[in-house]
Amino acid sequence: QVQRALQALTLPLELLQVVKDRVLQAMCQGLSRHTHAHATVRMLPTYLCSTPDGTEKGDLLVVELGQSHVRTLLVTLLGDGNQNPQVKDKIFDLPADVKQGKGEVLFDFIARCIRQLLDGIGSPQHFLPLGFVFPFCCRQTQLDKAELISWSKGFSCSDVEGKDVVQLLQEAINKQELSHVQVVALINDTVGTMMTCSTEGKPCEVALIAGEQRALRVPEWWVLGWLCQCSHPSLPAGPGTNSCFMVPAQLVEMAEETSGQMCVSTEWGCFGDDGTLSDILTSYDQHVDRESFNPGARRFEKLVGSLYLGEIVRHVLIALAAEKALFIGSDVTVLRTKDALKTQQILEIINSEEGTMKARRALEALGLQPSERDCCRVQQICRAVVGRAAALCAAGLAAILSYMCHSRELDLLVVNVGVDGELYQGYSRFKEILQSVIGMLAPECMATFLPAVDGTGRGAAIVTAVALRLAAKRREVDQLLAPLRLSRADLQRVQKLMRQEMELGLGRDSNATASLRMLPTYVLNTPDGTEQGEFLALDLGGTNFRVLLVRVAQDNIQMASDIYVIPTTITQSTGEELFDHIIDCIRDFQVKQNLTEQILPLGFTFSFPCQQLGLNKAVLLSWTKGFSASGCVGQDVVQLLQEAAQRKNFGVNVVAVVNDTVGTMMSCGLDDPKCEIGLIVGTGTNACYMEEMRNVGTVEGEQGLMCINMEWGAFGDNGCLDNIFTDFDLLVDKKTINVGRQNRFEKLISGMYLGEIVRHILLAMVERELLFCGKPCPTLQTKDIFQTKLLSTIEISDGLALRQVQAILRNMELEASFEDSVLVREVCTTVSLRAAQLCAAGLAAVVEKMRENRGLDQLAVTVGADGTLYKMHPHFSQNLQQTLRDLAPNCTVTFLKSEDGSGKGAALVAAVACREAEP
Repeated sequence: QVQRALQALTLPLELLQVVKDRVLQAMCQGLSRHTHAHATVRMLPTYLCSTPDGTEKGDLLVVELGQSHVRTLLVTLLGDGNQNPQVKDKIFDLPADVKQGKGEVLFDFIARCIRQLLDGIGSPQHFLPLGFVFPFCCRQTQLDKAELISWSKGFSCSDVEGKDVVQLLQEAINKQELSHVQVVALINDTVGTMMTCSTEGKPCEVALIAGEQRALRVPEWWVLGWLCQCSHPSLPAGPGTNSCFMVPAQLVEMAEETSGQMCVSTEWGCFGDDGTLSDILTSYDQHVDRESFNPGARRFEKLVGSLYLGEIVRHVLIALAAEKALFIGSDVTVLRTKDALKTQQILEIINSEEGTMKARRALEALGLQPSERDCCRVQQICRAVVGRAAALCAAGLAAILSYMCHSRELDLLVVNVGVDGELYQGYSRFKEILQSVIGMLAPECMATFLPAVDGTGRGAAIVTAVALRLAAKRREVDQLLAPLRLSRADLQRVQKLMRQEMELGLGRDSNATASLRMLPTYVLNTPDGTEQGEFLALDLGGTNFRVLLVRVAQDNIQMASDIYVIPTTITQSTGEELFDHIIDCIRDFQVKQNLTEQILPLGFTFSFPCQQLGLNKAVLLSWTKGFSASGCVGQDVVQLLQEAAQRKNFGVNVVAVVNDTVGTMMSCGLDDPKCEIGLIVGTGTNACYMEEMRNVGTVEGEQGLMCINMEWGAFGDNGCLDNIFTDFDLLVDKKTINVGRQNRFEKLISGMYLGEIVRHILLAMVERELLFCGKPCPTLQTKDIFQTKLLSTIEISDGLALRQVQAILRNMELEASFEDSVLVREVCTTVSLRAAQLCAAGLAAVVEKMRENRGLDQLAVTVGADGTLYKMHPHFSQNLQQTLRDLAPNCTVTFLKSEDGSGKGAALVAAVACREAEP
């Protein structure tokens, strides 16, 4: 009979694996907004989004509300990794009438307790943050905001339920003229346990409560009250069990926070309330449950919590005595008395070398007459009950660790686990079983267990200190980034300025002084589908350029191309060297394509500011994108190309010179006749659109349309955007080849500069000790080390992939914490969002002008868009389109991604030119 009982209490590894899987499933249900209400593992957000970094320091108040007392503490952290906090505390008896009177009276009493503590230690007058341990069922929506759902534990104060208890306490504190005391956090002890175990360089991200916390030593009155409590992160675990851990905030669907991490209190004591533990429960457990204050509830806790272990042992002994396997000849009626055996006695029996003697004393104290064999068997039973509790705790903890490992996409999770409670700290075998089972159930996780000290006192103070540190950091970050965060009014002002500069650029007399050149392209038509033939296209817009062969037919377009590199030594040398190199590349391409005997019409995409004097005549106005070849500015680039061909004894027939923006519009116009705008947002940025000829004062003619190359990268060169430029933009500008002039707008938007803007912001944050713990970062001093493509990679890394951001930063020799990674991503998001919004403000000016030109109430138009920033960045296009809808509500704008606008588009311009030249 004894062996049968021991076997019933022993869980094989296979069954523990099943329990782990069930806990994991219940955790996922608790995290989901759709299934949370019915989940047995509640996974409640605590709104604590960071662990201590060891720098926390200063004086902190803690007030803990108990059933018959109020505990107040003044904790001083020294910034030493929280190793040696100084604690002064005072406990006040709570009158019974206060618990059942008005809520205002209760909170006034708590505030007076705080005042007495401060008066007794010479009340410091500097700012004192306070952490509030409030052990009642609340709906917590922020770290410092929690509405009381219902009272328990004999409390029934009026006018409190449904109200924010943090605010009520703060109002009471203010009445005590303690204006320097501010409640900043509502706290539970599980979280406090995790925080006390976090030290500098060793963050603790998981906590486990297994039994009564030794720092508390809760009295009987508290146990009775605790039995009636609701499951909520603001409640102490008492002599039960609970756990918490850090989760990517995006996974916590019940919370609004979506970035970084958040500590979640599992409240796993209710696991199994839906019957998922029915194959684990023994008849002894069923008896314990029926005799409890809450039958059918908190099933997992009743298998694991120290309040119940003595009761389980008692029912095993009752059953074995009834089977005559124990206490033969003794009157065992006393065993039917609830709580006849205490968990503390159980632990003494199994934990002592003299365990059988302890068993005899405990049994004899009940009036039993145990034999030596009875004492040995009782010790075996006690070990089995506590061992099962340890194994079940391990299964739950293994589920948490595996979840963390999987959500972080790690091969091996290395993590610290803070542990408190008499079962763990008072019974070495519990530790051994816990660690052994976790090793078998979660081999992909390496957990180090750290014992906690006073989770409700010291832990609450650390939680408060972390909240304070994060709030101060947030204020500094917001202050630093504020100039980059544009309001709707800012964007409307940019839109208005863009429109004014457009009008100036189109005017015959004002064009020369306008920052927008509004250059005529002499492109008057878009493809009509009748174009046919073979055409060459040359796409020059950066240090990589392409040569293409485009075969245009009525039903399809076929293309072949090669990419060629222009070394920096050539881009910054002479015009002759540059264009000779280009001709060499064209010759090489024609050889590869067997075109050496043909001179095909060529469309030349030249993506630099030009004044176009005809379809195949364009004068370079200025170099951009790092080019500075001499002898080119002010010259016809088609003529420069033809002269290079003559020097190389090579024939070319340039029929059209276009910029990539026009090519993009033409390419998309083949698919959508409404495409009358081209947009490039890549290494540089530009836009073009179809303007009424009557408005183009720089060319002759009144009828029809002409595509205008805005060259909007130079918008603001006249100083009209100076109030938009931040100190970071100015720092970037100083390192460009055209300091203080040319392409001011482009320097706020394009991919060539965004990475540099981010780098300078990060440097400022390091200097202010907001990032990387303020440690020197020599790598960040290197120009262009933070490439714009990293913005796309970092911003695509949501809360589930911030570890990837850490890896990116590590490759740059930057040791980033999880918090650092979140902040770096925020900087990237701020910079890219501003770029998208400014781009939208420019487009809003364009579409509104087109609408007004045509006298329409509502304009429907398509934008052909190209460029790596537009295409590859995960949020740029969405942010641009959303802002444009807001700024130009009378325009319905469709965006069409261009497929090789600068190549195919240039060939189409050439094809249209050849079509129009036919008799």
